[in-house]
Amino acid sequence: MNKSVDLSSFNNKWYKPGNPVKRFLWYFINVLFIKNGWFPFSGFKRFWLKVFGAKIGKGVVIKPNVNIKYPWKLIVGDHVWIGENVWIDNLDTITIGNNCCLSQGVLLLCGNHDYTSSSFDLMVKPIVLEDGAWIGAKAIVCPGVTVGTHAVLSVGSVATKNLEPYGIYSGNPASRIKERVIER
Repeated sequence: MNKSVDLSSFNNKWYKPGNPVKRFLWYFINVLFIKNGWFPFSGFKRFWLKVFGAKIGKGVVIKPNVNIKYPWKLIVGDHVWIGENVWIDNLDTITIGNNCCLSQGVLLLCGNHDYTSSSFDLMVKPIVLEDGAWIGAKAIVCPGVTVGTHAVLSVGSVATKNLEPYGIYSGNPASRIKERVIER
C-alpha cells in the first residue's frame, strides 16, 4: 500500500543557510541592485556580492535581473559572464570556474525534495562549473552536478548528472551529442 505525502510534517530545521540578519539585509540588496532590471552596473553588483561574502574574480559581468540566493555560498572565477534572468539558487556552494558563460535564463539549482519521503525532506548538494563551461539559455543544472571543463549544456537542456570535459550535451535529461572542438 502506498503512503501519501504529508507536508505538515516537513521539517528542515537542520538547514542553516546563514545568519538571519544577514539574510534579511541581503534580500533588500539583492532586490535593489542585483535583480533590478534598471541597474546594469556589474562593478557595483560585484561590490555588494563581495560585501556579503561571495568570492568574485576579475572581469566578471553580471547582467540585469540576476537572482542570487546566498552570496556567501558563491565562488566565481575570472572573466565569467552571467546573463539576464539567471537564477543562482545556491542552497549549497556553487563554484563557477574561469571563463564560464551562463546564458539568459539559466537556473543553477542546488536543492530539491525527496519525493520518496512522506515529509518531502529537503536535499541540497553543491554545483561545480569547471573552467570554460558554457550553460545555454534556459538550461538547468541540478543539485550535485559537475560540469566538466569546456563542456556545453545546450539551450533548454537539463543536466541531472555530471557532464564530461569538452562534451556538448542536449536534452532532458541531457546526453552527450558530440565533442566540443575549440579551433582558435
